[in-house]
Amino acid sequence: MQRHITVGIDVGSYATRVVVCERTKGEQTPRVIGTGQAPTRGVRFGYVTNIEEASRSIKRAISSAEQSSKIRIRKVILAIGGISLSSEICSGTAVITKANSEVTSLDIQKALAEAEENLPVANKRILEVIPLGFKLDGVEIQGRPEGMRGIKLEVKVLFITCLPQHLEDLLTAVAEAGIDVVDIIPSPLASATIALSERQKIAGCALINIGLETTTLIIYENDKCLATKVFKMGGTNITNDLAIGLRVSLDDAEGIKIGSIVNHTFRTNKIDEIVDARVAEMFAVVGKYLRTQNRAELLPAGIILTGGGAELASMEKIAKTVLHLPARVGATENTTLRDLSWYTALGVCMIDRALLHHEPKTGIKKVVEDIGAFFKSLGKQLMP
Repeated sequence: MQRHITVGIDVGSYATRVVVCERTKGEQTPRVIGTGQAPTRGVRFGYVTNIEEASRSIKRAISSAEQSSKIRIRKVILAIGGISLSSEICSGTAVITKANSEVTSLDIQKALAEAEENLPVANKRILEVIPLGFKLDGVEIQGRPEGMRGIKLEVKVLFITCLPQHLEDLLTAVAEAGIDVVDIIPSPLASATIALSERQKIAGCALINIGLETTTLIIYENDKCLATKVFKMGGTNITNDLAIGLRVSLDDAEGIKIGSIVNHTFRTNKIDEIVDARVAEMFAVVGKYLRTQNRAELLPAGIILTGGGAELASMEKIAKTVLHLPARVGATENTTLRDLSWYTALGVCMIDRALLHHEPKTGIKKVVEDIGAFFKSLGKQLMP
């Protein structure tokens, strides 16, 4: 029986996680056949600060996944996040070129190319190009415009980007671990694949992934990603507040936060006050961004929480209170990995690129092509 193996890797600030999935002929959904993780070193706020240390962390996680799955891993799909990850919406137009006014793929390419030229953010690498909607002669089109007739085609596009040096350093760390990257998926898209249902994406919702040092937001409506944003805040902020407020070590503060240390010296309501104050502040920052996107209190499917930091008991309640929206912790049908911190690594294995509605040549295929060019250039620089 033919086996198709997919390996996803998420290099987080706290841990590097690897998921190995297998899909055999006739199966719709890949099955998890192995996992591996290792503490991450050399990464801060989601980007690589020390390539050698990050590479060693990747090696250890890969080795663990190989032992678990009994599969030799040489190729992976890589999740990328970090504070430089962001999104921008731009528009582009194209005049229909065919004599009979029929819209062709070339016209769509031209409109997308103009939208990319209008991207105002400098020093950014485009990771994903997701068309949000088309108009033909000023009339909004439901579905794809190819084959329709008109004079002027307009497109609104979401670009997901990151700093090129952040991407290149992460790719270098993976390459030094002896692993080839075959695809790159922005972390919020990967997490959304696991945590959000189609119904939620259509109605309108926001997924908030609370990590160690960063909190990532992605907004959906009409089954399309409308925006993504990474904030420089996470579980570490809560731990630091507890260490200061309770005058304990960072290790003890972390234990108190996650409930592994019960210290009767401190009143429970004192601990709750410190934790809840910081969590409320974090959601207030998210709420401010939702207002800039005109989605504050306007997401019928509410807030879905993922990431290791989302497992604190007060998260749902505070999210509802601060954001004035329904909120719940994410859930997955996968029986092997229910831990919220694994959603990103699992998501890169499960994601269906055809459902992203992106233009592949301008988007991720170009990124993958650039990976090869980058390492070829790097090799030349290192040659004597």
